Amino acid sequence: MKVFLKIHYKNEIETVACCDEGLLEQVFTEGNLKIKITNQFFGGTLISVEEAIEILKQASYFNIVGKNIVNKAVSCKILPIEGVRSINGVPMAMKMMF
Repeated sequence: MKVFLKIHYKNEIETVACCDEGLLEQVFTEGNLKIKITNQFFGGTLISVEEAIEILKQASYFNIVGKNIVNKAVSCKILPIEGVRSINGVPMAMKMMF
């Protein structure tokens, strides 16, 4: 399994964006919720889910989308299942440290 991973830097804050390989450039809507999986935000390096998990373990901020990466993050206890939301059956989660 592969995922796209891109690290963004703004004001000394690092945010990791990660999505399952097949989701790039898709849009999902459900009611008034919408997520657009853009190449600009998510389209980074194509890596294995395991490599992505190692990076996410160190991240203070991340935005992840897709069954493969979200399920692996939950099973590795990077985030609780209660932190996962779905739009049209596509799971997503964000982590922010304040």
